[in-house]
Amino acid sequence: MTENIDPGRNDIFLSDNTANPAPLGLCAFGMTTLLLSVHNLGLITLSSPILAMTIFYGGVAQVIAGIMEWKKNNTFGLVTFGSFGFFWISFATILILPKLGLAAAPGPSEFAAFLSIWGIFALGLFICTLKMHKILMITLLAVVLLVILLVAAQLTADPLILKLGGAMGIIAGALAVYIGIGQLVNEVHGTKVFPV
Repeated sequence: MTENIDPGRNDIFLSDNTANPAPLGLCAFGMTTLLLSVHNLGLITLSSPILAMTIFYGGVAQVIAGIMEWKKNNTFGLVTFGSFGFFWISFATILILPKLGLAAAPGPSEFAAFLSIWGIFALGLFICTLKMHKILMITLLAVVLLVILLVAAQLTADPLILKLGGAMGIIAGALAVYIGIGQLVNEVHGTKVFPV
């Protein structure tokens, strides 16, 4: 007896046994956010370690995680990791292009506009998380608050607001890393070690 398969159905998702890409995406976002936030706190300069991490781990690794989420039929994961991956690549490009003489450096209002668009996106993701795990919801709320503080810092040139943004970035990054590592540890141990 042969099984009837609906030709409109994509059965590749029914037999998917690929790895969970969320820990990669969460750690890539979280660790990159942590590193840049240490800079925003004024503890390190904006130099090659930050740029390399934004391009390759925050950027490329998250785009890969997003593509893997597509394979898992997870639209939220695809959009979140894919978009934030390209955010980090765009962020690094904004810093690199003026150094290469290929574009003018953005002024505070241009950079605030760039961040504001991403803040609206993060707000949309936060609304999605209202039906998800509370820690993920708090993480996305922290990202929204981080962007608000960074926009305010650009528009006011107030170093205290930038440092507050750095502190909020530490919170957002640490929460993302916690969820990513927590999912990984839970999977490896086969039991819920971390509440995520």
